[in-house]
Amino acid sequence: MTTLPSISPFDQPGIEQLRRELKLDPARIRSLRNAMLKRYSSDDVVLKEFPAAARVKLHSLDLFRRCDSNTDGATKLLLRTAAGMLIEAVILRIETGRTTLCVSSQVGCAAACEFCATGKMGIARNLTADEILDQVLRAGQLLAEEGRSLRNIVFMGMGEPFRNEENLYQAIELLISPQFFNFTPTKVLVSTVGVADAMLRCVERFPKVNLALSLHSVRQDVRMRLIPLAAKFPLEELRRTIIEVNRQQSTSVMIEYLMLAGVNDSQDDARELAAWLTGLNVHVNLIPYNPIEDAPQLVGSDRETRLSFAKTIRDFGFKTTLRYSLGSDIAAACGQLVRRENRQIAKLAKVLDVKPRG
Repeated sequence: MTTLPSISPFDQPGIEQLRRELKLDPARIRSLRNAMLKRYSSDDVVLKEFPAAARVKLHSLDLFRRCDSNTDGATKLLLRTAAGMLIEAVILRIETGRTTLCVSSQVGCAAACEFCATGKMGIARNLTADEILDQVLRAGQLLAEEGRSLRNIVFMGMGEPFRNEENLYQAIELLISPQFFNFTPTKVLVSTVGVADAMLRCVERFPKVNLALSLHSVRQDVRMRLIPLAAKFPLEELRRTIIEVNRQQSTSVMIEYLMLAGVNDSQDDARELAAWLTGLNVHVNLIPYNPIEDAPQLVGSDRETRLSFAKTIRDFGFKTTLRYSLGSDIAAACGQLVRRENRQIAKLAKVLDVKPRG
């Protein structure tokens, strides 16, 4: 007996073909999507009333492990691709009640930023749109069980989103589509280490989706040390890009600035940053550093230094948020836990003479 292939709920042509094949009322498809993507019902509830449940595969990722912080309400989901590699999605339950999901766009990352555990992995492959969206679905289901709702989606997990543009844009289309997740575009944010041309393409296609730039220094030599990709997209080009983004959208560009002791946290650094940002519509986000074992030379700035740095930026008239670290007890910084797990998977595959693929 031939087994018919399973169809992803995000495969619009496939679902439509299934509907026509089985002569289903379109309301059946709307009901399936509403239960799954708006109410985040459990898998059993979603499929219970659907007449072709056996033909639909809700998840493209398997839940490998869930890690809950004992200190601040963060949850890291380790998710396994069909080929056995792990990625992560991190749920942040902010004290104000807002709930944010950090989504991964790649298995690993080729940007090789000095401070990032994911960057030490290199790149295995891009995630498909289905794999990106399944992170949102699984997080939404988990939060629905708690009586919470998922409010914000940020592409700040593993990978450089703009090195996976096609799948990123497919995912965003469905995230903001009223027929699918129906997120307000302003509740979606894409963070980049500075792929300038892609930033412009993104804002042209999604003018209401927010952008964040991982800047970390306005000294080109320091930035190139921290972010090798900075050599391709120098500071002058990034500034011109922000000016153009500001011209096309009214919301501020988020400037992500990781506070590193003795690297980028002096008062001179603060004043130079403020000067570089002058005339731009930006919101500065000062981030404490979660140490990683592969970069022992990097140390996070102490609280007093961070407060002083923030005051200087605010004195220049910029909106500035001083973030606090979430999930440090569950290695919630990008890639820390996954890198260790994937390393073990790779070792096992080598022993078994099997080539792991993302």
